[in-house]
Amino acid sequence: MSTELGDIRFRNGAEVSDYDPLNHFGAREADFLDRFAQFAVIAAREAVSQAGIEFSPELQEATAIVTGSCVGGQSSEDACFWDIYHLSRNRVHPLSIPRIMANAGASHISMDFGITGPVYTVSTACASATHAIGQAFGMIRSGAVEMAIAGGSEAPFSFGILRAWEAMRVVSQTTCRPFSKNRSGMILGEGGAMLFLESLEAALARGATVLGEVVGFGMSSDASHITQPAVDGAARAIRMALRDGSLAPEQIGYVNAHGTGTQANDIMETRAIHEVFGRHADHLPVSSTKSMHGHALGAAGALEAAATVLALREGLLPPTLNYDEPDPDCALDLVIDKPRSSDAQYAISNSFAFGGLNAVLAFRKYSCQT
Repeated sequence: MSTELGDIRFRNGAEVSDYDPLNHFGAREADFLDRFAQFAVIAAREAVSQAGIEFSPELQEATAIVTGSCVGGQSSEDACFWDIYHLSRNRVHPLSIPRIMANAGASHISMDFGITGPVYTVSTACASATHAIGQAFGMIRSGAVEMAIAGGSEAPFSFGILRAWEAMRVVSQTTCRPFSKNRSGMILGEGGAMLFLESLEAALARGATVLGEVVGFGMSSDASHITQPAVDGAARAIRMALRDGSLAPEQIGYVNAHGTGTQANDIMETRAIHEVFGRHADHLPVSSTKSMHGHALGAAGALEAAATVLALREGLLPPTLNYDEPDPDCALDLVIDKPRSSDAQYAISNSFAFGGLNAVLAFRKYSCQT
């Protein structure tokens, strides 16, 4: 982690290494975008390119953009406050507000592609991107829009927010060990991921390469505690995703867990999985990709959605790294240390956020026979 840390207790973070904004933006354009918004635009460009879309004026109007971000332009906000409170300056950078605002990523994606349909940002802590994808899925299914770019981005490595996370005492001083008995917390991460969504019929009609299908979305609120997760709320969101996709629990062949590596979350999530899946939970593969890419906060659900889609597509489930000590309270069929071959046809991806806000996506492996 390259940020100047001072005496912050943790030293590890999952940063995007060797990143140079000038490889993606002109100097003037880069000056308008905080790092988190840059990640959003880059990911959207990749998604649109992979989808093979060329936007006509009609499509620009019929396309939505829904992004998720927990903290927005945190580095820009830190710089602004440093100028005011430490350097006692009377003025700050004139672009401070456009760089800080959480919708900056969505707005710049809109301008990048000339998209004039519904464009907005969801901020629901660590469930932000999952909520964003779920909302976009719902708009397409309802016919409100024809296509959507949805996902999330985050860049939390600035001194002020690192101090705030230090105070929470949920960040590990070593590494992220989801579901392991000796787990000691999360590792913060950054990045961005975007999915390009459209109806299957529309994708096939234009000869697109379909990576996977979103088939269900569930969300709930614990309504109990601002930081302590509740089994009932998480289980309710999972059930709602299954119900929305007309899926039986036994059809799910993989769970991409929220799996933060904290004591409270991993036990809660284990109980929720057992509550929903019953005996099927004993042989239902589960992994936490946060053990590899860190906890990217509002972007985490997008990174994990992409991982889940590709796991189904490739028939290869990603592992949980750093696991070295079984925890009886986290008794799951964990994919540990190395990928596992799988013929799973359906999977879910869980996001459970501070504030008790839960979001779950259900995916289906695409095949020509679907």
